[in-house]
Amino acid sequence: MIPTHARRLFLALGLAAATALGTVSTPASAQIPIFQNLLAASQTKYAAIVVDAKSGEILYAKHADSPRYPASITKVMTLYLTYEALAAGKLHLDDRVPFSPHAAAQAPSKLGVRPGDSISVQEAIEAMCTLSANDAAVAMAEKLGGTESRFAALMTLRAQELGMQNTHFANANGLPDSRNIASARDIAILSRAVMRDFPQYYHYFSEESFNFRGRTVTNHNHLLGPGVDGLKTGFTNASGFNIAISGVRDNRRLIVVVMGGPTRVSRDQNAEDLLLTGFDVMRRRANGEKIVVAQNMFEPTELNGPVVRAPVEQGDGDQDALKIQLTGSPKAPKIAVSPRATKARWGVQVGEFRSKKEAHRQIAFVEKKFGQHVGGARGEAEKAGRRYKAVFVGLAEDDARDACRAMKSKRLACAVIGPA
Repeated sequence: MIPTHARRLFLALGLAAATALGTVSTPASAQIPIFQNLLAASQTKYAAIVVDAKSGEILYAKHADSPRYPASITKVMTLYLTYEALAAGKLHLDDRVPFSPHAAAQAPSKLGVRPGDSISVQEAIEAMCTLSANDAAVAMAEKLGGTESRFAALMTLRAQELGMQNTHFANANGLPDSRNIASARDIAILSRAVMRDFPQYYHYFSEESFNFRGRTVTNHNHLLGPGVDGLKTGFTNASGFNIAISGVRDNRRLIVVVMGGPTRVSRDQNAEDLLLTGFDVMRRRANGEKIVVAQNMFEPTELNGPVVRAPVEQGDGDQDALKIQLTGSPKAPKIAVSPRATKARWGVQVGEFRSKKEAHRQIAFVEKKFGQHVGGARGEAEKAGRRYKAVFVGLAEDDARDACRAMKSKRLACAVIGPA
């Protein structure tokens, strides 16, 4: 009986040979879908997903199954197979990883190790997790698979076994290749698998820096710190700015994947917003609310070329990142009101934003689109911790509820605010 790992390697080597020769058809279970034509037809690079790491529940998804270029997030699968070999005792952290001319010739980011030189397995892991070293990824692929192409075939087969249905790996590091394809959902599946299957090695994704031959190498993931303990970033001109992150709050872990961001800053802000809102959803659900994640739409509309702000029905077309909100049907809180209270002490909240400017922009949008419902109310940007709530105050209860119903009918998140 051939062990599972050996069977996968055997299939991978055979598949790589068949691909090179073009003479052998593979069984359905080993067929590799190629999605570059679908990707070329896509109207946007952006995709995102938020997942409960424990249950696998999807809290939010946007273009989550559409093919995208994963860029350096590809290395998470290279690391997954490295951790698998370590856990099986087939590899050790102090084993040497030699650099072939092919590995040494990889484009930056790289360690710059010369052909014939070697590093330890641990150094290769740290280099992939922090510097996103392309040369270290290929060197590891050649150590485990013999050649990078054989290892890439093994990566694809392992992805299929994990349920990554829209993924095909063509290399070990994510450098540009039209055949290197994944979806946001698949990246979330991989992220969840690596922390579930190899928790003893997950800490490498949290390292903010490591020392290599006298120099300090810092992590490309600028979100690492309190609240975020992994995983990986990625960027190519074709992919845009990608990131997979994970964090824990109140004993709940969430995974967020954002692909195709127009800038690093907007990608990071988007991922952070999604993570924070996901935690807020979990907290409010625990308190009995039925709630989901909604969004103010923002996407780059061109696959290549300049970023274009898409027309939006509900929100701010000039914002630099996706601004997310909570929507649902929470019951108005029961608050004691003085008998002398006037009727016009109700309000509506129409979003929560990073800056006062963004909140005022949302207020202006709502006034323009729903002026007949909020006429006479006062728009305000209320400070709430590090964020600003866009609210309209000074409405009668019936008017506030009517205004919210009108906004929700147009897919704009809205919450009724009772008298304070």
